[in-house]
Amino acid sequence: MKKYIVGILMLLPFLSFSQQELKGMIMDKTNPKDNLGVFGANVYWLNTTVGATTDEKGWFKIPYKSSYKKLVVSFIGYKTDTINITSLKPIHHFITDQSTLDEVSVSVKKKATQKSFLQTTNVFTVNSDELLKAACCNLAESFETNPSIDVNFSDALTGTKQIQMLGLKSPYLLISQENIPSIRGAAQVFGLTFTPGTWVESIQITKGAGSVINGFESISGQINAELVKPLTDNKLFVNAYGSLGGRLELNTHFNQKVSNKWSTGLYVHGNYRGEKFDRNNDNFLDNPLAEQINIMNRWQYIDAEKGWVSFINFRYMDDAKQTGEIDFNPLTDKGTTNAWGSEIKTKRFDTSLKLGYVFPELPFQSFGFQLAYSNHKQDSYFGLRDYNIKHQSVYSNLLFNSIIGDTRNKFTTGINFTYDVYDELVNITDYSRKENSFGGFFEYAFDNLDDFSFTAGLRLDTHNLLGTFVTPRFHMRYAPWEKGVFRASIGQGRKAANIFAENQQLFASSRQIDVQSTGGKIYGLDPEVAWNYGVSYLQGFNLFDKKGDITLDFYRTDFQNQVVVDWENPQEIAFYNLEGESYANSFQAEVNYNIAKYFNMRLAYKYYDIETDYQSGKAIKPLTPNHRFFANVSYETIKDEEIEGHWKFDLTYNLIGEQRLPNTSTNPIQYQLSEYSNSYSLLNAQVTKVFSNKFEVYVGGENLTNYKQENPILANDDPFGANFDTTIVYAPIFGQMFYGGLRFKIN
Repeated sequence: MKKYIVGILMLLPFLSFSQQELKGMIMDKTNPKDNLGVFGANVYWLNTTVGATTDEKGWFKIPYKSSYKKLVVSFIGYKTDTINITSLKPIHHFITDQSTLDEVSVSVKKKATQKSFLQTTNVFTVNSDELLKAACCNLAESFETNPSIDVNFSDALTGTKQIQMLGLKSPYLLISQENIPSIRGAAQVFGLTFTPGTWVESIQITKGAGSVINGFESISGQINAELVKPLTDNKLFVNAYGSLGGRLELNTHFNQKVSNKWSTGLYVHGNYRGEKFDRNNDNFLDNPLAEQINIMNRWQYIDAEKGWVSFINFRYMDDAKQTGEIDFNPLTDKGTTNAWGSEIKTKRFDTSLKLGYVFPELPFQSFGFQLAYSNHKQDSYFGLRDYNIKHQSVYSNLLFNSIIGDTRNKFTTGINFTYDVYDELVNITDYSRKENSFGGFFEYAFDNLDDFSFTAGLRLDTHNLLGTFVTPRFHMRYAPWEKGVFRASIGQGRKAANIFAENQQLFASSRQIDVQSTGGKIYGLDPEVAWNYGVSYLQGFNLFDKKGDITLDFYRTDFQNQVVVDWENPQEIAFYNLEGESYANSFQAEVNYNIAKYFNMRLAYKYYDIETDYQSGKAIKPLTPNHRFFANVSYETIKDEEIEGHWKFDLTYNLIGEQRLPNTSTNPIQYQLSEYSNSYSLLNAQVTKVFSNKFEVYVGGENLTNYKQENPILANDDPFGANFDTTIVYAPIFGQMFYGGLRFKIN
């Protein structure tokens, strides 16, 4: 096969161009006296596929035309050279063994959050330094210091935090781990809490429709978490965390290099919360009692000479939560009206394989294969309601990358297959189903290597319940002047709404469930389909000799169909297909500025305009503020040169504007809420003392302003009555919370 590819590549230039040839000889600099030629060195014209290899004496012949100016010479173990060619005069060139190169040490501190001026999509990377600012315990809490992601509580009982971007909650985001979709289906509500924060190496956040490569479900954006790698992570890492809220956590990483090509890592996470709190005296736990054990084993394979790389993961997680009234005892009260309580028990196993190959002779060409399996089982009850779901999923993706003509024109194409089995039981109603989809995609990317680039993608999928459909995506970048970048994007996404898994908070209420079937194939409802459009502008600047940047972006999501989740009747929750209009407008302005060395500031303002046509009329989306303001400052002292000891300080402020609350006007007056919540402020702070490159201690506080929502549980005095409701949560419940911890690592 290799011979055919090389043959075709060698034949094309002879057919297309003139018969002119350049001759030359490639030699080893370590043997200049003997003029030993190098056999098998690669020679090709820059930004073309026109290439050749040297013979046993080091000689080569390569097609030539006048537009070819730069000749690249590469050989494994030697420095790659680029030679300027001005005539057809034969050349003699010495290449240099990499081991003889002079050592050059370059030290640059990586930004905690990196924004690219070169990438076509509006994507930024959150690095480990940013993740450590909040001593985050899981992936859901990793976004506390990021203004682009909103972190909200899902209900007043579980303390689960859900995220949203561009005004839309996580089901409309494609959330992946190492580019394999991971938080989906049954894992939508609690899935982000199942990835410990210390396992995350970095997070890439893409605003807008995203790429077609990872699937058709992304609507408002994509979040990809890169996990720590056995080869580059610390040999030993320990993180211990404790809070005055009764939460204890322990994370340990063990990494070992097994051979020159294989490395492995064992990652163990455990958390425990056994202390009961009821600070607002509503007779309900402010935080759930919880236990979780989470174990992952990774294998990493790299063969740089032959171009192979692979990751194999195995993971098991067991999570249990208990919440409800303070005196609830599951052994005696479950299934009775003695006391209201809930238990949520989840077991999950998943495994994945990633395999990649880069053609050594054609470094711009590669293929990759991804295969993942997960088994997610949740058994739960909420008062007298049962909700059990088992979700088994298989995901596979085969893709190929190459160029068309030269490296300015790249493409990725491939196929993928997904198979999902849901065993879902709501009380005594069985909603089990099977879903499978098969699709192919092609994405073309052009980059003039200067000021303009675009990416156009198209995928065709056939789904047993959603039908056969096409998903287009387009992104464009234009840099009209230095450090200024315009971006635009448009794309469509669609998904099947898992109405119960995505809205589990409804079970912790007395609301009656009304699924208004129209004959659709998923719960009797139609697929959700939406277009997302967006523009953004990034401008870097220097002010008082210090760097900064400002970003303005606007995105709009228009639903062609949406499964409307209607909370407007306080005795009911209704699910029905959209009749009319539903849209989400999002505007954000953000400024980052380096005030002084190691002293950085980030300011952001965000505006949401989100409305939906409900059966009771058009209304603003509830529990979403129109206005948010964000500020973060961080400072580090200069490191001690010998022990690398220093201090880190971080302060984050959030102003959350008023939010429309779901209608409660038909409740008895003592269970009615105002139409809008008050605005409020949150302040988080953390101080870290780094004693050495092996040991550090941190202390911090969340919600230092001690703002708490009053009466977060409606009818807490009658939990089995018709007005009991824990779903209307717009602010923290627990108040101030202080924590501390330590990190120890050995490289």
